[in-house]
Amino acid sequence: IRPVSNNSDRLTVRMGLKLSQLIDVNLKNQIMTTNVWVNQEWSDHKLKWDPQEYGGVTELYVPAEQIWLPDIVLYNNADGNYEVTIMTKAIIHEDGRVVWNPPAIYKSFCQIDVQYFPFDKQDCFMKFGSWTYDGFQVDLKHVSEIPDTNIVPVGIDLTEFYLSVEWDIMAVPAMRREKFYSCCEQPYPDITFNITLRRKTLFYTVNLIIPCVGISCLSVLVFYLPSDSGEKVSLSISIMLSLTFFFLVLAEIIPPTSLAMPLLGKYLVFTMILVTVSVLVTIAVLNVHFRSP
Repeated sequence: IRPVSNNSDRLTVRMGLKLSQLIDVNLKNQIMTTNVWVNQEWSDHKLKWDPQEYGGVTELYVPAEQIWLPDIVLYNNADGNYEVTIMTKAIIHEDGRVVWNPPAIYKSFCQIDVQYFPFDKQDCFMKFGSWTYDGFQVDLKHVSEIPDTNIVPVGIDLTEFYLSVEWDIMAVPAMRREKFYSCCEQPYPDITFNITLRRKTLFYTVNLIIPCVGISCLSVLVFYLPSDSGEKVSLSISIMLSLTFFFLVLAEIIPPTSLAMPLLGKYLVFTMILVTVSVLVTIAVLNVHFRSP
């Protein structure tokens, strides 16, 4: 039962996130895995007391299973775990304010845009809201909400964040919204945390881009080989096979989408076309060179 004096009263739950670790951004499955602390605060009028009557005790640590908890879940979860996985203790203050900060590992859907891979930015979001209560029963707000606005510029606490080896976090705004569903007349508020990521390109530059550019430059050397060496066609085919290998590596990394081709993929396709043309030209040159008079 909601901890309100009157059943018609609205209970305000304030929520925030503290990002501890960006575990993984799976491009192929389009899933972002994060390690977060979910900060939730609300008031329970049944849990108030006078510290003078209880030896000056101003706060208590109680198991979360023994008190009312808001059913705040991750709407866009990707593995079926909507709620937090560890039921830590809640902190109850003398004025009835309850603070609950459980840790959780969430897997959320994240639509990946591979158009500029590996020089890409990704906008992922985590949408939280009550699964049962509507906005007239439980009002969801951000812990750092600014009056007269639904947007919090820095919506996620990054003070305990461990730097990712693959991604830089550019922005973490949060937005409160109310949505009306076809089933009900009441609004259902939610808080959406947006995470803007920028890829660190050093790994892909060293292991993909530089080898591809180097192999592409070798295609020019085909025309400098003497025709009598007998290696012109072999070199061209070897270059084409190498580019095909890198193209297959790229296909294993990016999601199988037909909406956009990555920038590096366009470069590989263009280079393979040029190498194919060079093979045809080389065969024509060798045919003319060794043709009987």
